[in-house]
Amino acid sequence: MRTGDMRRAVAALAVVVVAGGCTVQATDGDGKSRAPVRIEMPGSASPTPRTTPPTPASATPAKVLWSRGDSGRDIRELQARLRQVAWIFEGPTGTYDDATVDAVKGFQGKRGLPKTGETDSVTWQRLLRMTREPGKWELYLMGGQPADAPDARCMTGRVLCISKSSRTLRWMVDGRTLETLPVRFGTDSTPTREGVFHVYWKSRDHYSTLYHSPMPYAMFFSGGQAVHYSTDFAARGYAGGSHGCVNVRDEAAISELFDEVRTGDKVVVHW
Repeated sequence: MRTGDMRRAVAALAVVVVAGGCTVQATDGDGKSRAPVRIEMPGSASPTPRTTPPTPASATPAKVLWSRGDSGRDIRELQARLRQVAWIFEGPTGTYDDATVDAVKGFQGKRGLPKTGETDSVTWQRLLRMTREPGKWELYLMGGQPADAPDARCMTGRVLCISKSSRTLRWMVDGRTLETLPVRFGTDSTPTREGVFHVYWKSRDHYSTLYHSPMPYAMFFSGGQAVHYSTDFAARGYAGGSHGCVNVRDEAAISELFDEVRTGDKVVVHW
């Protein structure tokens, strides 16, 4: 084949290859192979695949531990710890009420957390780091603690069965508990006497001339010591103490108890 014809054949072949978008094995003038050359027609090339960056996973929401309506010992601890940092002043009640919701919201907002009013794991861990483990009488500062078993001396007759260990009063008749109330006792310097006594005098609107304070619904059982309603106990709980009397903080309850108890009924003060 003549040189001119050979050049025209090679050119025609190149046109076919370009049209098909194939890979051409190019050669030198002496017929030796060089590296393959990719020949692409405009618009015919396959698009280069794009790498889409992964969508970042959304943060896992904090687990809600307690919220409005919950109750129990855990709620008491939450409320006691909130008291320690001055975000709540009531209770602890053991019930996740409106006051607790407001206190949690305030605590969360102060620390840049979502103000949900629910105690989630993040809120709880932050509160734990800022407070200490509350003691038993912080958890039951305003009462609500369970009563321990009644003393054996309380199992017969009509008895005001008063436990210093659980700080409770049981009103019992023939071994049955009809009422249970939280009570407060005297301080170390003015302790409440222990033993078996009897109610010897009742005074509904009594006023102490010795301590210059009201003692409504007083039921005296040992000298000047009586079971009676205390406004201080109602306001401060176990943060205070009496001068030896047995204080009750629930006025409605002791009003009813005062009407039930008779002069001569037994009083047992025990550990």
